[in-house]
Amino acid sequence: MALQNKLGLTDEVALARAEEKLSKQKALALYDTGLLDTFPVGTFAGLAKIHAYLFGEIYDFAGQLRTVNIAKGNFRFAPVIYLHAALEGIDAMPQSTFDQIIEKYVEMNVAHPFREGNGRSTRIWLDCILKKELHQVVDWSRVDKEDYLLAMERSPIRDLEIKTLLRAALTDQINDREVYMKGIDASYHYEGYQVFKTETLAPD
Repeated sequence: MALQNKLGLTDEVALARAEEKLSKQKALALYDTGLLDTFPVGTFAGLAKIHAYLFGEIYDFAGQLRTVNIAKGNFRFAPVIYLHAALEGIDAMPQSTFDQIIEKYVEMNVAHPFREGNGRSTRIWLDCILKKELHQVVDWSRVDKEDYLLAMERSPIRDLEIKTLLRAALTDQINDREVYMKGIDASYHYEGYQVFKTETLAPD
């Protein structure tokens, strides 16, 4: 059963295709318009703006805190009743070093504040922090899907693996449009979305 959506789609496959295309177009527009650089960095407020922009044409809940408990495999994300407190704590976490930034990213992943689209929006959010604080971003096209998913699965217990993986993929090409587009494609690939290439969705 497909999630309730603004497009009126009831087929999961059709919804996934539409979601990938529309939200990748929005991800590119975020970059090309410079809007991404106007959002708060390192806070839930900034993440909510990213999520709302990416998914606002698809879901009513875009940018809104989830109201249901969710899990992935055997892992349960932060319960709804603790979500506000968890996000306040994450907002207050320091973000001046690489280790601090990744620790903050791991905690936001555990919070998983939205009903859908957490990973894709939070990876953009992470790059915004890295760009502001360290003048670097992750070149996600250099991060293997299986390595990333395993490292993130283990990160709430031990974050050394994800830190090592992402540190090795850092680049100072923070204003390179191609790095950004490839990163969006890689980010979506982690979640199983790989029908459209971001570069083909760009306006001529």
